[in-house]
Amino acid sequence: MAAAQGAGSGSAGPSGPPGSAPGHSSTSTAVAVWEWQDEFGRWRPYRGNVCSYIEQVIQASQQKGRRSGSGLASSIPLGHADPALAPYVIDIPSLMQFRQDTGTMRAVRRHVFPGDSAAGQGIVWEWQNDEGGWSPYEMNVCVFLEQARATNHQRVDLGPLGYNYEIDFVAQVQTNKTTRFRRSVQRRLDAPYPVTTSATPLHTGVGCSCQQCWPNSGTGPITTRYRHSMTNFPNSSTTHQAPGRTVSVSSSNVGYVPYNKPTLTGARSTPRLSAQNPLVLAQTGSLSAALTASNGVSTQALPVKMPKPSRVSQALAATPTEPDSVVKKYLEELKSAPADEDCMICMEKLSSPSGYSDSCQSSTIRPEAVGRLRNCQHSFHMLCMLAMYSNGNKDGSLQCPSCKTIYGEKTGTQPKGKMEISTFPQSLPGHKDCGTIRIVYHISRGIQGPEHPNPGMPYTARGFPRYCYLPDNEKGRKVLELLKVAWKRRLIFTVGTSNTTGESNTVVWNEIHHKTEMDSNLSGHGYPDPNYLDNVLAELAAQGVTEDCLGQ
Repeated sequence: MAAAQGAGSGSAGPSGPPGSAPGHSSTSTAVAVWEWQDEFGRWRPYRGNVCSYIEQVIQASQQKGRRSGSGLASSIPLGHADPALAPYVIDIPSLMQFRQDTGTMRAVRRHVFPGDSAAGQGIVWEWQNDEGGWSPYEMNVCVFLEQARATNHQRVDLGPLGYNYEIDFVAQVQTNKTTRFRRSVQRRLDAPYPVTTSATPLHTGVGCSCQQCWPNSGTGPITTRYRHSMTNFPNSSTTHQAPGRTVSVSSSNVGYVPYNKPTLTGARSTPRLSAQNPLVLAQTGSLSAALTASNGVSTQALPVKMPKPSRVSQALAATPTEPDSVVKKYLEELKSAPADEDCMICMEKLSSPSGYSDSCQSSTIRPEAVGRLRNCQHSFHMLCMLAMYSNGNKDGSLQCPSCKTIYGEKTGTQPKGKMEISTFPQSLPGHKDCGTIRIVYHISRGIQGPEHPNPGMPYTARGFPRYCYLPDNEKGRKVLELLKVAWKRRLIFTVGTSNTTGESNTVVWNEIHHKTEMDSNLSGHGYPDPNYLDNVLAELAAQGVTEDCLGQ
């Protein structure tokens, strides 16, 4: 990237582009950018071709609605634009992205930018992450930076956009204003975003109070009140990027794309997924091996009661894993479907046949069959649940897409490795009354199994061994014991695509956050953090790992 030349000798320039107060513009030519919100509250723009597809579907739906009087499309399967996004569907009424094989939900938003902005020119600004890859800024930050560069600013302050950073265009670095930690930045040319004729005010900088700047950050079930209104969705304040250093922590969410399996995107549009297909029924191999040498736990004596030997393998052996049997075990078929309720998986009315009746077939489950999960009482098309199960890990467990209740015992796809545990007397910031537990994870590169994205292909294991830290107090030791269970169930890591480097077929974190630094919590991955232990307990519970597991 060629460095921008300053307008004055040695002058830093103002904090924003002159004559362009961040906010909205009345420019008529505009482009639309769709973004999803990651677990840190940052907004990640979809690629231009994906945004173009979303816009095309909405426009086609509007034209069809004007002709027939029907409403807008309620859901958009992203796999039609990019096969790597096959598990993901955007629910338009609620502005949520839904991952069909895990039930994970993320907020999405649509911004409209001037056609002569960075978005309209396909210009993306990126910062270098801790793994050496490049992560894009939110599009409104890209627009802000490009305006500053175009007006010959040497430096700009991102404070007005909610970030504790300064950008030096000459040195091509981002500096944390508190810690003075520096990162490289770059300017990259990509495909322009789609032109839109939307009359919505154009967004050019800092988020304001207009509808398009309201992110829906809820993660629970989509309620009827919000699902059927484009304007009455929950209003919450924008969550900005946490200041300081960041590392890749999440994996099994929409921050990466772990599976390139038979697509689930095709409500009545994709190749059939037979529940009896050998690929669909492929198992993960010997779980008992994963509990011993493959996923061994090496630990020194700690002042905590150790759990009894796990019976995961025996429980799994007694659990039916044939897709039809699993669905029928946990769902009770209803005699009549609720009239005005939608299936959260296919977004069709429950009173209509499953949206996957043309892409998933079963000899025992009818397309119009509706079932209610026995504990949480949420209802879905039984064929939709069959399709979701068949596209997942097929371990004999189901997870409710609405409330995340787990039925059965959830296991993951973590490669072989070793978990080592030790203690030392040094205290963590915020926990001065106790020593520290250190966890070391060892995973080596290998060959992907049938449960992984590309069976038979190699996978890499970057950054191992990985060191993680817990306070050596009662709650910290409780978290440790549950992490041991999660490790044995292969839930800590998985094989997928790194959210930070973009590398595919590599070992990544899997939805259970770890503290990888002892201090300097400006990154969010160190201490002090008074909420961390409670948060990780909630994340473990979401994976079905609770205190009840410790007696097994």
